[in-house]
Amino acid sequence: MRALIHRQFGSPAHELHVEEVPDPVAGPGEVVVRMTASAIHNHDLLTVSGDYGFTPSLPARAGTEATGVVESLGEGVTNLAVGQRVAGGAFGAWSEKFVARAAGLVPVPDVLDDDTAAQLVSMPASALALLNAIGASEGEWIAQNAAGGTVGRLVAQFAQSRGVNVVGLVRRRDGIAELADAGIGRIAATNEDGWRERVAEITGGAAIVHGVDSVGGPATGDMLSILADGAHLTLFGGMGSWQFEGSMNDIIFRGITIDGFWGSKVLPALTPDERTALFGEVIAKAVSGDITLAVEQRFALADIAAAVESHDRRGRTGKVLLTP
Repeated sequence: MRALIHRQFGSPAHELHVEEVPDPVAGPGEVVVRMTASAIHNHDLLTVSGDYGFTPSLPARAGTEATGVVESLGEGVTNLAVGQRVAGGAFGAWSEKFVARAAGLVPVPDVLDDDTAAQLVSMPASALALLNAIGASEGEWIAQNAAGGTVGRLVAQFAQSRGVNVVGLVRRRDGIAELADAGIGRIAATNEDGWRERVAEITGGAAIVHGVDSVGGPATGDMLSILADGAHLTLFGGMGSWQFEGSMNDIIFRGITIDGFWGSKVLPALTPDERTALFGEVIAKAVSGDITLAVEQRFALADIAAAVESHDRRGRTGKVLLTP
């Protein structure tokens, strides 16, 4: 079968190539899935470049989330059946077939197409788990940057269904109109003068007690500047920089606390009941349309360089998918 492989760390567009590899075999508790679509996430590309929290042994495969059809079952697997549509995480998903833990896959209802199913788990589950970890109550205000990204859109949509208020920050004014087209409002563009005043206008002067920073660099300081005294800031990602800049005054004198969130640690730590509840809510809201998972473009595995270019394009509003 064919799979994307990289033999050294570096630019994904340059280092990833399709190679012929042996067909996978499911071990105990595992299944082989024939991939039909797989999403490109930021962390996938960072892993290939060697800049993520997980460093695979080389030569390495790539990709972490896909949807497909169960082709074979390993010993002891009783929760899935051959021919069943599934979605979920599995390292090496950018291949015609991949092996995954049966317990880590989610059955996909027929009403959901592959475009949605291919990105059903990683970003929606992380967004909902992040919202749960923040613990915002109905009526409270959250501020988040990278509001136009997949997680930013999902946090806003999940929060809306729970009665939690979200003000989003984008880095350009065009992002406001793009989000409005997706039904997401309450957005301020930080490249405009007076954006902090615009945030206060959106919230009606209410205290912003939770913040989510997915950008890093000076954007962290911008986020701290609009949070209330005693607020809580969660670092989610580093789309702009893996270093963050802020004032010690905000921590020492204003009592703002900072922590980090990494879905790769949080999601596996969920109890079976918590996992069932979380993915049940994700699927229900995807079916109802309360959350939307847009697709920008689709590329074959062999066109990975063009796919990476599309993923990195400024102003992208949906996921880039790979197909066999």
